[in-house]
Amino acid sequence: MDRFRGLAVLALIIVVLPLALRNSYHYDVAIRIGMNATMVVGLNLLIGYAGQISLGHAGFFGLGAYASAILTSRYGWPPIAAMISGMAAVGVIAFVVARPILRLRGHYLAMATLGLGIIIYMVLVNESGWTGGNDGMNVKAFSIFGFSLANERAWYWVTGAVLLVAIVLARNIVDSPVGRALRAVHGSETAAQVAGIDTARYKVRVFVVSAVFASAVGSMMAHYVGFITPQVSSFFHSIELVTMVVVGGMASTYGAVLGAAILTMLPQLLSRFEGYEMIVFGLILMLTVIFLPRGLVPTIAARLRKSD
Repeated sequence: MDRFRGLAVLALIIVVLPLALRNSYHYDVAIRIGMNATMVVGLNLLIGYAGQISLGHAGFFGLGAYASAILTSRYGWPPIAAMISGMAAVGVIAFVVARPILRLRGHYLAMATLGLGIIIYMVLVNESGWTGGNDGMNVKAFSIFGFSLANERAWYWVTGAVLLVAIVLARNIVDSPVGRALRAVHGSETAAQVAGIDTARYKVRVFVVSAVFASAVGSMMAHYVGFITPQVSSFFHSIELVTMVVVGGMASTYGAVLGAAILTMLPQLLSRFEGYEMIVFGLILMLTVIFLPRGLVPTIAARLRKSD
């Protein structure tokens, strides 16, 4: 019942929120929150539940974005086909690189995923014949069955629906035997192996799932904005995503949504301090780890249970 209660509350917020959105800018911020939240829900499966750090996840976001941009703009593919093809390609890439990378642990794993993200970023920059390099490239509007998402209101409802579907999928994984195996890996990989769990297989699976989530959101963002550059796969973007997971609460699906909401709105509030976003994100991450090591939602929930 708790899982359905949280989903119902979020669905109610999505339905009611347009009453408070007064202009296109407000809708834009809400859409970006929804997209970031969808991606972070997937990343939380990897970091929060499986305990595997990734500092290059924006690379998968960038691959999904450019897959849709290139296939629709250069080859005339339907956007939905380009999006699905990008997800499939990213899933294959993630599967190929996951086994050697996920053999590493701790800061070695962090360095390996950072290197993967940098490689993807440099490929997108240097392959200017395909990607436009640092100048970026235009992306066609998203359309399906003749219906085009031409305004922020339409994108808001699509993004909200995709977020709810992503949460349902994530919660089904968490509450399944796969989710229990991931938590066992997080607790002690050695103990999980002794218990007969194929830790390598489960880590690869969750890595691929989180990468596919990122690719899907990358495609959505590319079509929504209508223009992309390699900066979508930058190291700073990866740090943003990890910070959202940590601030909201690792191993908390709705914590990931809250973290995405807070840290998506934060740059809008700090717009007058442009250039200092990295410092602010670093301070937030550091203070959260020190004072709220479990993140906002798990800490608040624990204190409420204690008070009861």
